[in-house]
Amino acid sequence: MFESLSKRLEGIFNNLSGQGKLTEEDVNAALREVRIALMEADVNLKVARKFVERVKEKAIGANVMGSLSPAQQVLSIVNEELVEVLGGSDGKNKLDLSGNPPNIIMLVGLQGSGKTTTAAKLANFLTKQGQRPLLVAADMYRPAAVNQLKTLGKQLNIPVYAEQAGADPVDICVHSLDYAREQARNVIILDTAGRLNIDERMMQEVMNIRARLQPQEVLLVADAMTGQEAVRVADDFNQAVSLTGMVLTKMDGDARGGAALSIRSVTGVPIKFMGVGEKTDALEPFYPDRLASRILGMGDVLSLIERAQETIDQEEALKAQAKLQQGKFDLEDFLNSMRQLKRMGPLRGVMEMIPGFNKLAAMPEMEEALEGDQLKFIEAIILSMTKEERRNPDIINGSRRKRISRGSGTTIQEVNQLLEQFGEMRTMIRQISTGKGPWAQLARQYTGSAGIPGMPALPKAGGKKTGKAARKEKRKQRARSGRR
Repeated sequence: MFESLSKRLEGIFNNLSGQGKLTEEDVNAALREVRIALMEADVNLKVARKFVERVKEKAIGANVMGSLSPAQQVLSIVNEELVEVLGGSDGKNKLDLSGNPPNIIMLVGLQGSGKTTTAAKLANFLTKQGQRPLLVAADMYRPAAVNQLKTLGKQLNIPVYAEQAGADPVDICVHSLDYAREQARNVIILDTAGRLNIDERMMQEVMNIRARLQPQEVLLVADAMTGQEAVRVADDFNQAVSLTGMVLTKMDGDARGGAALSIRSVTGVPIKFMGVGEKTDALEPFYPDRLASRILGMGDVLSLIERAQETIDQEEALKAQAKLQQGKFDLEDFLNSMRQLKRMGPLRGVMEMIPGFNKLAAMPEMEEALEGDQLKFIEAIILSMTKEERRNPDIINGSRRKRISRGSGTTIQEVNQLLEQFGEMRTMIRQISTGKGPWAQLARQYTGSAGIPGMPALPKAGGKKTGKAARKEKRKQRARSGRR
């Protein structure tokens, strides 16, 4: 997501940082590069120009030029303007469910934009928020659309209202109101048929549904990978049915991000959700400030923490914390950690939320690790070991490695590589848990006292003292008590 733009912007600000005190010419040159980067990311031309003009107006001033860290000041201004372009902080990007139940959410969009899957994702999201959604199959034109929604609803244990083939979509939506009240459902999600924005008859149908049901939310589901075409489609649908928001799908596959950076400015329609994968839990609320931070390579720690809290088993986390504090960490713990991480979603998506990830991603070995499903190979190797080998990896000799290799369908080199990486990780964890060594210093630098988001809190450096240090501390305490 936004990989190409993030890399370009990072290079621009690195150059600014290396120049110390900035001149107006330095800022102008940097902003020319920013404009080119935005254009290459398929951002609307007018939006890119206005963005650069606003940044330039704020950046070329005595406060910035005379500051001790002018490059950081410019970066801060760019961050503020990115937030504004993406939707600002007016709260309009949040779903409005303030009306009398059942609240109605109507999904519209082109054919193939992912409405049916998005309807299920949205229902799943609302269920986690404590709502009781009802899915309505109002697509009578696409073969198997109704069955697809029923299948998704069954997987999520969410009811689906449907009628026989040939029924009028407007009537289906109207009838679903009574069904929702009977089933005590407080949110109705209408999955309407895909339609071209130039098809007058189909557009009239969706206008009729809007007029009859007066939904609180009318969300356009659009494919982010279509770039500026998504912006034009949003403009057409907005004129026809007065959109209240958008859901951008396939954001995980969009390296440029031009649609997300253009839609609000061009159409005035806020983005409310992002589809970031194929699974029914791969839907994220759209936070302009968090996304701007991610684009600039500053990560998205808040989203990372929220995702970790949703997926990480607290009991397992407490067990891991106890083992970390004892300086113990074996391959069973490693496998459990990998499985917890896997539940948080695609590895690249999780890593993008970590500050400074762009620099790590540039490393060839990191790029290789993020491609494909590396975790399943790790899991296969570890599960091919005996319980004794997992708990005491040091006993794994050459013959055991050959057996593990055959059992997991991997090469001996891959088994050796995993064991070497595990050894390095075990060293790192021991250093962090004791508060001594280069890894402990690095952990304090990046995580401070809060620890790693979503993971057990790390013991502070110089924790419980042992041996001579402990006896010396006790003598000092007795001496202080005697003086009192």
